Amino acid sequence: MDLLYVGLLGIVILILLLFVLGMPVGFTMAVVGFLGFGYVISFEAALGMIGTDLWSTFSSDGFTVIPLFIFMGFLSFNTGIAERLYLSAYKWFGHWRGGLAIATIGACEMFAAICGSNTATAATMGAVALPQMKKYKYDMGLSAASVAIGGALGTVMPPSVVLIIIALQTEQSIVDLFFAGIIPALLMGLLLIVTVYILCLFNKSLGPAGPKTSFGEKIQSLYSVAEALAIFILVLGGLYAGFFTPTEAGAMGVFFTLCVSLVGKRLTMKKVIDAMDSTLKISCMVFMLVSGAIIFGRFLAVTRLPFEVASFISGLSMPSYLILTFILIIYLIGGCFMDSLGFLVLTIPIFFPLATALGFDPIWYSIILTLVTTMGAITPPVGVNIYVVKALDPDIPLEDIFKSISFFMLACVITIIMLFIFPDLVLFLPRMLK
Repeated sequence: MDLLYVGLLGIVILILLLFVLGMPVGFTMAVVGFLGFGYVISFEAALGMIGTDLWSTFSSDGFTVIPLFIFMGFLSFNTGIAERLYLSAYKWFGHWRGGLAIATIGACEMFAAICGSNTATAATMGAVALPQMKKYKYDMGLSAASVAIGGALGTVMPPSVVLIIIALQTEQSIVDLFFAGIIPALLMGLLLIVTVYILCLFNKSLGPAGPKTSFGEKIQSLYSVAEALAIFILVLGGLYAGFFTPTEAGAMGVFFTLCVSLVGKRLTMKKVIDAMDSTLKISCMVFMLVSGAIIFGRFLAVTRLPFEVASFISGLSMPSYLILTFILIIYLIGGCFMDSLGFLVLTIPIFFPLATALGFDPIWYSIILTLVTTMGAITPPVGVNIYVVKALDPDIPLEDIFKSISFFMLACVITIIMLFIFPDLVLFLPRMLK
């Protein structure tokens, strides 16, 4: 059988296993990749490929950065840093119409800067913000949507786990991608806040104004922001100055979070163990996805399918931006039907070489890809952040959440369009590092 047909057949089998049998993404990629590689080369070669490729990948200390940043985020959650961030944002914006939703998005943005996980951000802020918004009779759909979309900022704002995975899979600099994500994340957060403000301007019942707080209380609440800001500056500032590598930055972030919590007398052994338990679960999931992607990527490479697809599409008489738009639509649709992170690691070997062959800057393309992956976390029927919020408050109807989240999707699209028009919004900070 022609190698290209073998590659296409492998993709078809993978889709069937995912959607018919419901197999986990990581296991599916590993099984199809192993069997496909064994068919094309040999069974012995497939066994050798698993041993050498997985060992060479995971023996690198670069992958330790993933559990370190995840651990830092869960430590921040278990020691109450996230809760204090929300209360600070609430004291500054809670007296506006829609102020609690705005505070939720603002607190999510700040917590994302020390977390790196969209689901952890949504779960953390949802547990704090949803009861408050229910107390002040906020629309349930708006409340849930603001938590879900605010949590999605954890995908874009460094230290994002998605950015780390893209960097490791495409052999890019983690530092460059971290700094490239800062301005887009801030821009997206600002547009989300504007969306809440406009919605509540036209429909005042969506988010009634909360009680006012004194200026002194507002200033006092900034101490909580200072904690998170100090951790963020320590991590990215140290990376920028060259004081430590991304892995060392993760370790320093964990250490500093522990120190802040100890000084505040909020750290207990139980909280550390809970943070380690959550970190272990999330890290194992990520590593399984990466392992499956490595094996499946090797299978696609021997069939030459990614190269042929890239060669065919780049030869089409179509503008490169139109081709890129089609690629992003594929990611958006794929994110609707399977885990967006899983779909990302599955398709990077196919579409990343194509994007670079079309002449797009790999850093810029990676950030665009991250934003589209963000949208996958909030789109039905598999928007993971939606179900995180639903689990926090089962009384909120799913249809209300999906209806309200559609307004925020526009802000995501506008962010992507602005990055298309002004690519320097992505590339400005990485260029400063040179």
